Amino acid sequence: MNRPFCNETVLVPGAAGQIEVLIDTPDAVRGIALVCHPHPLFGGTNGNKVVYTLARAFRDLGYVSLRPNFRSVGRSEGAHDHGDGETQDMQAVLAWAQRRWGDLPVVLGGFSFGAYVQMRLANCLAAAAPPRYLVLVGTAAGMAGGGMTGDGSMREYETPTVPKGVPALLIHGEIDDVVPLANVLDWARPQELPVVVLPGADHFFHGRLGPIRKFVARIVAPAGA
Repeated sequence: MNRPFCNETVLVPGAAGQIEVLIDTPDAVRGIALVCHPHPLFGGTNGNKVVYTLARAFRDLGYVSLRPNFRSVGRSEGAHDHGDGETQDMQAVLAWAQRRWGDLPVVLGGFSFGAYVQMRLANCLAAAAPPRYLVLVGTAAGMAGGGMTGDGSMREYETPTVPKGVPALLIHGEIDDVVPLANVLDWARPQELPVVVLPGADHFFHGRLGPIRKFVARIVAPAGA
């Protein structure tokens, strides 16, 4: 189920053309949250229910939440670029948001392929202006695909590590058949990162959106705090 509801839709200039962005605005903007959706070639959009859940959770903490569509999705222009161009586009969206709302604390959230892109973005930002927090759900790492593709094909993700000093919340489903839980544990283990495992949850977190929102509300500091 897609949930596009938002306060505003804008088109942000990017390297490959316009980037469509949904914006959820709190009563008082005290931070900026950028939330990325799952793989665009397999139905991922900025209206995805997990992405919507993350955006609303961040909004309730005082962050203006931006949900871009990746290249070739909705009104976003360009062609899918396997994470390279998408990372560049997210930099453009974040820069646009900072021009509009100022130099506020930034949190990054992503689901599946979107989490992979956010890890790339976090490492691009780390030297000069690291994000305040990362929230990664169903993170694409290692060999992934299977049921999500419909044809059983697989792709390999060499997901970057979390930048030093940046806190991260990792949430994964116990019975994820797209990105096996073992993949994420293997990725997190050398970094000594804890992983929140939702018992019985699949890759798409059917019936498990409430816990995701509660974990964000419990762990991520409110904007301005």
